[in-house]
Amino acid sequence: MSFFKKMFGKKEKDEEIVKAEKAELDKGLERSKAGFFDKISKAVAGKSTVDIEVLDELENVLITSDVGLDTTVKIIERIEARVARDKYINTSELNEILRDEIVQLLAENNNTQEIEDFCPPTDTKPYVMMVVGVNGVGKTTTIGKLAYQFKQMGLKVALGAGDTFRAAAVDQLEIWANRVGCEFFSKGMYTDPAAVAYEAVQYGINNDCDVVIVDTAGRLHTKKNLMLELTKIKNSMNKKMPGTPHDVMLVLDATTGQNAIEQAKQFTAATEVTCLALTKLDGTAKGGVAIGISDQFKIPIKYIGIGEGMTQLQVFNKREFVDSFFKKIEAN
Repeated sequence: MSFFKKMFGKKEKDEEIVKAEKAELDKGLERSKAGFFDKISKAVAGKSTVDIEVLDELENVLITSDVGLDTTVKIIERIEARVARDKYINTSELNEILRDEIVQLLAENNNTQEIEDFCPPTDTKPYVMMVVGVNGVGKTTTIGKLAYQFKQMGLKVALGAGDTFRAAAVDQLEIWANRVGCEFFSKGMYTDPAAVAYEAVQYGINNDCDVVIVDTAGRLHTKKNLMLELTKIKNSMNKKMPGTPHDVMLVLDATTGQNAIEQAKQFTAATEVTCLALTKLDGTAKGGVAIGISDQFKIPIKYIGIGEGMTQLQVFNKREFVDSFFKKIEAN
């Protein structure tokens, strides 16, 4: 049990809250589900059994839903094996079979422990998180939402403004800090991000903060020199407080589809990313990218954004996500 669970206790969610979160997830995935089921219906039109032709069409559906080629191949191979074993599979069962195989695949391929709530997973105070990602993915909004969740748990949170080169980035983070009601540390624009990170950790220690979240500039994942700066920032934090940052969270925009997967490849090659946050799932018709990312990287998706509201950040649960993805819209 982490320091934070010992101090604040693990509160069981009210049943109504759980239902509300599931309903919000269902709603957030409506665009993805509508397109997905439409494609599936066309793939099996006029077919009574799952044959080679249906599997070829299904492969195309998964790829165009941004599940990704590698993950799609794994899924198709599993379904082919099931068809060969069971001999006869009705196309009406395809959604159920597809859902089950995806859940099993993700469970087998991702050996990281899935988190259950927002409680920081560390025995050390303050819990320090460094947030990275390209411009426009929703980094600042995700930081604000996460700070809100930690505050709701009774934790004292500080935000460090390490994105010192983008116009208004510092101001935007301060607005979120004020909105959430948490601490804020900044050295202003055009200052050394590594120095900001160092002093933000020091600020967290001096002010008895439970959590420190440090923002960074929106790195272009194709620029090697900018990526190297992430190492400098990490080393600066570690110098102030050995073992930090406890988490390096990469924020990815689901609406960018396969580009999000490419960004994940570049960032994980450049720095030790420990977790992912996938944003704007409510704004894309290709939510299958979450399945591909979850399968391809041995790094857990911890959080998903399903709206712009302060409360519209959820802990990512693979089973619940897949169940919701395959839950047909009632109007259909």
